[in-house]
This record gives sequence, structure tokens and C-alpha cells, in this order.
Amino acid sequence: MAMLPLFFLFPLFFSFHPIQSLFATSLPVTVSVTDFGATGDGVRYDTGPIQVAINSCPEGRRCHVTFPAPGRYLTATVFLKSGVVLNVEAGATVLGGARQEDYPEDPARWYVVVAENATEVGIGGGGVVDGQAHKFVVREDPRKNIMVSWNKTGTCLGDECRPRLIGFLGCNSVTVSNVTLNQPAYWCLHLVRSNNISIHDVSIYGDFNIPNNDGIDIEDSNNTVITRCHIDTGDDAICPKSSTGPVYNLTATNCWIRTKSSAIKLGSASWFDFNHFLFDNITIVDSHRGLGFQIRDGGNASDIVFSNINISTRYYDPSWWGGAEPIYVTTCPRDSTSKEGSISNILFINITANSENGVFLSGSKRGILRNLRFINVDLTYKRITNYSGGLFDYRPGCQELVKHKTAGMMMEHIEGFEVKNVKMTWSNDHVNQWNNPLEFRASTVNNISFLNFHLGLYTSSK
Repeated sequence: MAMLPLFFLFPLFFSFHPIQSLFATSLPVTVSVTDFGATGDGVRYDTGPIQVAINSCPEGRRCHVTFPAPGRYLTATVFLKSGVVLNVEAGATVLGGARQEDYPEDPARWYVVVAENATEVGIGGGGVVDGQAHKFVVREDPRKNIMVSWNKTGTCLGDECRPRLIGFLGCNSVTVSNVTLNQPAYWCLHLVRSNNISIHDVSIYGDFNIPNNDGIDIEDSNNTVITRCHIDTGDDAICPKSSTGPVYNLTATNCWIRTKSSAIKLGSASWFDFNHFLFDNITIVDSHRGLGFQIRDGGNASDIVFSNINISTRYYDPSWWGGAEPIYVTTCPRDSTSKEGSISNILFINITANSENGVFLSGSKRGILRNLRFINVDLTYKRITNYSGGLFDYRPGCQELVKHKTAGMMMEHIEGFEVKNVKMTWSNDHVNQWNNPLEFRASTVNNISFLNFHLGLYTSSK
């Protein structure tokens, strides 16, 4: 299948320009947490010495706070300030505490490392930050682990009442690089109302059976570049959310992802708009869902490109959202009080997928999908697990789970759909499980174009 250069088909609508440094251009000050009494023995808490080291950094200067190797630095929440970058050396580990008293009273500030309203902050150095997620498992469950809940005040929900790993809240000029983030008990790397963000050469490893251990959540944050990241976790891997404001100018490139949920998911928190995203050169392996939109709260998504992406999806237990769809584009109201948002101007180009389920494209009566384009897409369908399948998964909200035979591409409530150079094949071992290569109601799908669309069976080699 011919590979057309991306720039010929879709303009690159933004570029990332980090802000000019507000700090002195001289070499950064360097301090070590051990100089302030940190033991790094993994048993005694080093919270005090770490925070004193951070606080010792002079105002208006860049400052590297170093965690020397070898060492395991057990800590409760520590707070960064402007100009401070944590330098966790290769061979050193920062361990998050597992007691509720290790974290602030307000659950919104439950992080092992957090920066609030700070400028030019970050973390790197080649080492590890570990959330000790296994200490939050109440009971291991092969379907989905049962987690501890600190919900004593009613300010958080059930098993979501546990700490995130790293958070940047209301920050400007954030860099997270060359660091491994291990075993988050809840969301791993959380960017909230922040701007000018660089995330590169980061590895994230989360337990595959722990719910809500998202990889990177970009919430109400803008001008973000993610590159050369390896994400292997139980829940959504890269997840933009719009809770209090729009999310725009997001680029993710050269990443490897495996997840029991969605590799890339816009939503489901979607009260405001998503605009100008580019996802390029990404490998998605053995995930429950590949590329996903869950627009549920009235926000709109537009001008988004997915290019040069290799996807393999498979079924996992239906207690997790997702049903092995390689591409999943949905908008519908979360509940009776929710508005319906739209999804428009979405390009999928140079996509290869091997999946147990079909593409799912579902708008709603007042939330139409507009101007979707599939160019140079190769879809192969083959069952490899023994899960029953046969469900359309609209969750959260909407119609929830609907029993239905598998379709290669399901479409509803679409206005403007272009298919060009698309190949769809499926295994003859399971041909009786496939109802239709294409399923749509003409009354809800309009202005569609198919050019060089190929269908067929392939014979599995024994």
C-alpha cells in the first residue's frame, strides 16, 4: 500500500515553542538530598530532608535537587517550587509512601511529587519514581484488582481514593525526561492547567490488573510534546481530558504502548474542546483499544491527525472499558443532563491494525461525526482469545453494552466520510462470527466516499 507523506494531505497546524527562560542563564545550582540528612535506606522517611533541600534552592535560579545513587528514598508528598528539577540518578529510586497520613488533607493534592503554580520545573536524571502500587491492593483479582479506598470524607470516589504519582498543577514550562515511573497506585503523570510541556524518554510501568493507573493524563493543559516514551500499564496510556478548559496543541510521536484499556483516548472528561493534535509513529501492542474518542460532556474535538501507527488489539475481560477496537470514535451524552459534543476533521493515515474487533464510529443525533478520513489503512481481523465478544461498548453512559455481531466497520450518525486505499481482511477460521464488513444505516450516514476499498478473506497458515 502506497505511503503518502503526511504534509501533502494535512497541514501541520501548530508548532511547539517553549517560552523563554525566566531564570538566570548561568549554570544551575546543584544540591543533594543527602547533604540535608536523607538516608536513602528505603525504610526511614526522607521527606523532611528532601523538602528542605528543595526549599534551599535560591529564588530566581535554576536548581537541580539530586538523589544520589545507590539509594531508595522513601517519602511522603514533596512540593516543588519554581526553577527546581529533581535529578534522580540512575540507580536511585524515590519511593512513595503508602499511608494516608503521607499525603495532604485535600485528595486533589495526593501526589508523591507535586508542583503547584510553578515555572520551569521538572524531573529527570535516569532513575526511578515508584508509587508502590502493590501496597494499595486489597485483594488480587485476575479480572481487576480490588484496591484500597481512603474515601473517609466523601470528597473522592470509591477505589479512586488513592494517590497519584507525579503532578504539575497550574505550571508553566514543565520538563519530564529520562526517568522511569513505576507502579503508580492511581494516575501516573498528571498535567493540570499547565502550559508548555515536554515529556520525552520516559518509561512508565503499571500493574496490568490495577484500575485507573493511567500513564499520562493531560488535563486542561496546552502546548504539550510527548516523544520517545514507553508506556506499559493497566489503564489509559495517553489521555487528554478537558474538565475546566480546552486542550490544544498536543503532539505525541515515537512511542510504544501496551494497555488493558485505551492506548490513546480523548475523554471521557470532555466538557471543553480538544483541538490541533498530532499522533505520529506510534506502536500499540496487545491493547484493549487502540485510538479512542469518548466525548460525553458537550465538548468538541477537531483537527486531529493519527499517522504512521501500528496497532494490535485483543479482548480482555469486559469489566474493563473497550472491546478490542483498533479505532473507536464516539460522541454521545454521558447521562440525561449532559450535552452532546461533535467530532470533526479527523484524519487516519498510514495505519496498520491486527485486531479481534472492528472499527467503531458512532456519533449521536445532536453530536454528529463530520469529515472523517481513512487513507492508507490496512485492517486485519482475527480472533486470538476465547473471550466471547459480540458487544458494542458505548461506555461510559450512552447505551452501555449492546449485544451485536462483529462488523468490520460500524458507522452511525456521520456526515462526511472518506475512505481511500483501505484494505480489510479477516480470517476464514472465524468467518461465521463476522456479520458484515460494513454496517451502517443510510439514514444516519451521509456523504461517504470509497476509493480503492478492498475486502477479502485470508487463509491462516497452520
